[in-house]
Amino acid sequence: MPIARRLATSLSSLALVVGLTAGIAQASEPIRLMAFGDSLVHGYGLDPDDVFPQQLETALRDQGHAVEVINAGNSGDTTAAGLARIDWALADEPDAILVVLGANDGLRGLDPSETRRNLSGLLERLEEEELPTLFTGMLAPRNLGSDYAAEFDALFPELAENHDVVFYPFFLEGVVAEPALNQGDGIHPNAEGVAEIVARILPSVEELLSEVNDQAEAES
Repeated sequence: MPIARRLATSLSSLALVVGLTAGIAQASEPIRLMAFGDSLVHGYGLDPDDVFPQQLETALRDQGHAVEVINAGNSGDTTAAGLARIDWALADEPDAILVVLGANDGLRGLDPSETRRNLSGLLERLEEEELPTLFTGMLAPRNLGSDYAAEFDALFPELAENHDVVFYPFFLEGVVAEPALNQGDGIHPNAEGVAEIVARILPSVEELLSEVNDQAEAES
């Protein structure tokens, strides 16, 4: 075989190997799931291995999902603060996002119409990025009165329906008002409380991951 022909054959084979290797590497890359929110995400008072993003990543990997959960929580964030920093957070280029905001609005008794406006703006921004989203709800403290609670509680499912996102009705379901699952302040979950949250929210997160996979297949 002439040298030029052998060289062409070798280069073609090399290109095939490189292409296959790149495809395998791409297929094996984990989904980048961003947990975006306040101290409930950031992990106030918890060791690094016990925070929500880390426990969620461990649980998902135990279920066979190749996922990296990014901790984009910032303690003290209101919905306004979350909206203000969403562009900065998206610079990490997540494949999907889980939004946990609203608790601090409720604790401060902020006007539910402001909370609605902020969260609507946030969800619109994620729609612009075509980013699969899991939106979690929050409940208002009951000491603020029934009228406030009714307006505050209702805005989360309404926004989820309006923006057609995966919805988990109450992030602290099964944990709130359970002393054994909370830290001494009675507000922030302890490690066991976070584990309870992860166990309950896991099916919704897996639904979100299915959306990511469906989107990737549609784009391929």
